[in-house]
Order: sequence, then structure tokens, then C-alpha cells
Amino acid sequence: MLTRTSLTIRLHPNDDVVIARQQLLRGTLLAEESVTVAGLVPPGHKVATRAIRTGEAVRRYDQIIGFASRDIAPGEHVHLNNLAMGAFERDYAFGADAKPTRHVDPPATFMGIVRADGRVATRNYIGILSTVNCSATVVRGIADHFSRGALAAFPNVDGVVALTHGSGCGMDTRGEGMQVLQRTLGGYARHANFAGVLIVGLGCEANQISALLGAQGLQEGTLLRTFSIQDTGGTAKTIARGVEIVSEMLPAANVAKRAPVPASHIVVGLQCGGSDGYSGITANPALGAAVDLLVRHGGTAILSETPEIYGAEHLLTRRAVSRDVGEKLIARIKWWEDYTARERGEMNNNPSPGNKAGGLTTILEKSLGAVAKGGTTNLVDVYQYAEAVTAKGFVYMDTPGYDPVSATGQVAGGANMIVFTTGRGSAYGCAPSPSLKLSTNTALWTRQEEDIDLNCGEIADGTASIAELGERLFRLMLETASGQKSKSERHGYGQSEFVPWYLGAVM
Repeated sequence: MLTRTSLTIRLHPNDDVVIARQQLLRGTLLAEESVTVAGLVPPGHKVATRAIRTGEAVRRYDQIIGFASRDIAPGEHVHLNNLAMGAFERDYAFGADAKPTRHVDPPATFMGIVRADGRVATRNYIGILSTVNCSATVVRGIADHFSRGALAAFPNVDGVVALTHGSGCGMDTRGEGMQVLQRTLGGYARHANFAGVLIVGLGCEANQISALLGAQGLQEGTLLRTFSIQDTGGTAKTIARGVEIVSEMLPAANVAKRAPVPASHIVVGLQCGGSDGYSGITANPALGAAVDLLVRHGGTAILSETPEIYGAEHLLTRRAVSRDVGEKLIARIKWWEDYTARERGEMNNNPSPGNKAGGLTTILEKSLGAVAKGGTTNLVDVYQYAEAVTAKGFVYMDTPGYDPVSATGQVAGGANMIVFTTGRGSAYGCAPSPSLKLSTNTALWTRQEEDIDLNCGEIADGTASIAELGERLFRLMLETASGQKSKSERHGYGQSEFVPWYLGAVM
């Protein structure tokens, strides 16, 4: 545990920088480092502890976060003005750090909803999906009907949610983009947190309902219904028909009851957004500690956001249960290198301006903090975007770094909870799965407590350890899976954040 008196945080004896715990002024003596601060350093930012020559690697977490773009003196603020990206070899050492997982027996339990086919849910929604942007308005119109007290007679139903998107036409019907969209919609249609699903199309779109059902192996029934605007005869008739269908589903959905089930039924998607210099020190490691506990209790955690593990992927391949699993991850890294080159971008376009204001300089530095969300257990499998996650334990899913797109893929893959760390602030939800938000610093918690579920800034404050926060978060995850509402659910977040990954040309 950190002490309350130290002005900086040293993460490893080999590091070339320490992290400011508060704003440091010129002339401040950092006694533990025998260094005097040479200029203003904001909280969460880096201070050099030794002289670093131009071109030398700079280390944080005992890992390379970039290279000095000019000579850096001890006590200097290390940031965009003197630290840059650079190429270097990573030692993938496939499986070198893999080790047996000690499972807890008996595992912890939560109050889950057991479906007739044995799947376990953390929430009980009815979902309305649009096949195409053209049916988005009527889908929202159907859901809006049930936001005005129409569910009073169905207390066991958490809500009726409209999940709309901006694509579904003007695209290659056999291309990668269509495959990803249909895989995403199929994953939501099968999601355990939906008691029933209605899919609404326009009728002439590229993403035909029949093709979607066929590609995803979905069959219509009492709790999976479909129809289109053109067949129904217009907007008002479509909304009325949709309201009728959902009303028919509600009695069956309301039968759901909660019962004790093992924590092995929790599948959590790991997210970070609005990261800062504290993310890799407080909230991300605390989430990693909770993930280790979840895995030991038989559950599953999905790490994602491939552009935000770039430069730290070697830490994951070392934990792979096999070379094949490690190679699957590297294949996705190479895909992203090619993808960004095709689009005339670069992997270091991330961090965002907000990340940089919070003290993160390069994607290497951001990634090293981001992978801490995944804890320390074995990497057991790697999935493409929105693929169904079937493995138990710690897994990886390839997604963009943009949080709504990334979390949408995780939920399509089966995540029935999202845990989201933030250092700059976030207002986010993810229906039908509850989303918990963790602050990396106490200043953010104080400023935006109405949106944050747990303050991990206590770690930097020296009032709690990573292990203590991890245990507290694990218990919060169990309570949330049991039905306790997260802050984002209380505010009504979750429908607008459904954003499938759009790939390919718009035609």
C-alpha cells in the first residue's frame, strides 16, 4: 500500500520516471528520488528521475513506453515535448508465464435468472433490434410505448429497450462488414439477458431478416419475432404491431425469478475510457485483482480494445495456455497494423487528447496500463469481434478501442456485465448488461460520484490496497449480477450505446 506522505509513485525499481500524486511545482524536492522538480508537473504526469539521452528508451512498469525525443534532465516533466514512439522488438515468449489456476470450491454465488434452456441472466429485458437504420425510428417508437408506465403489471421485467444502429444497407451483402453486423445482431438476439426479442426491418435493405436468421442459425418462435415496415404497411401500423407483439411477450418474461447460482455464470467485459496517468496504477490493477478472483470462482472475463493493448501484447502472449492461442492474438495485432496503414493512420493516433491531458503520452504507455485490467491468470482463448465466448477464464476479443463499439462486441459475445474504468470521467451504460464504472482518482470521484460506482483513487491516496479494492469490486459485481442497479442504470443509460463495428465501403 502506498503511504500518504509520498509526493510521487514509483512503480518499479528500474523505471526512469515516477508519477506525480499531486501538482508539483518547480523546486519541489522529491526526497525518495533525490531529485528536484524542474517545472510544473500536473497530477498523474511523469517526472524523470535520471538523465535520459536523445533516443534512449524510457521505462515505466519496467517496460518501454517510448523514446526520448531530446535530452531529458532529472526532475523534468516527461510528456509530449520530449517523449515519442519508436520501434522495438517484443519477446512474445508464448506461454512462459502460464500457470495452473487454483479454483475456489465451492464458488461464490449470486442471484441469477435461469432460463428454460439453462442459460443464466443478470437482467430480464425484452429487446427490439433494427436490421437497418431505416427501421430505427419505429423500433424506438415501440420501445417508447413501454417507458410510460406500461410495465407496472410486470415487475420482474427490467425494461423494453430499443437497440438501433446506423448501417444495414449500402454494403456488400457477402462482405466482412455484413458478417460482423449479423454476428453482432445474432449475439444480442441470443443474449441470456433478453427474455424475448423482436427484430424489425424495412423490407428492402441489404441486411434481410431472412438472411440474418439463416446466417446466425436463429429460428422464430414465441419469444423471437420478426417483421418489416413494408409488409406491415407504414410507420404507425408498424409501431402498433410491434407494441402488440411485445405485449404478448411480457407475461412469459415476467415469470422469471432469481435464484442462487455459481459465480461461474458471470461473463464480464473489461473496458477503460477517458484513461489518465493513474489508470494503470489504481483502477485497472484493482479490476485485474477482481478478474483474478472471478476466474478462480469459475467465471469469465473478456479483455478487448486491440489498439489499446498495442505494445503490451507480449505481456499477454506470455500468459497464453498454448502457442496457438498466443499466435491468434498476434494475428489480430498484425491485422490492425495493416488496417491502420490502409486507412493512412497509425497505431499511435491513440491516446486521445483527454488521455494526454491526464498524463498518458504514447500508446505504449496507455497499453501497459490497460492490460492490467486482465489480471494475472492464463489467457485461454482469443475471439474475433462479436464471436460467442464459450471458454471459461480470461479471454481476449478483438475490438476497436472506441468504448461503445468495443462493449457492443463483448455483449454480443455473451458478456452479462461490463466494468469500465475511467480517469477523466465517463457517463456510459450498456443494455441489456449492467455497467459498473470505476474512478482512477479521488478528485474524479468527488466531482462525478453520481456516475461512478467505486472509487479506486483510494489506492493512490494510500488508504487502501489493490487487493482490498479488488475484493470490494468482486463483491460489487456479485451484488450487481444479483439485480442491484448500477449508477448508469439508474440514469437510464444503455440504449444509445449500442454501436456495432462498421467495416467496409459505404455504397
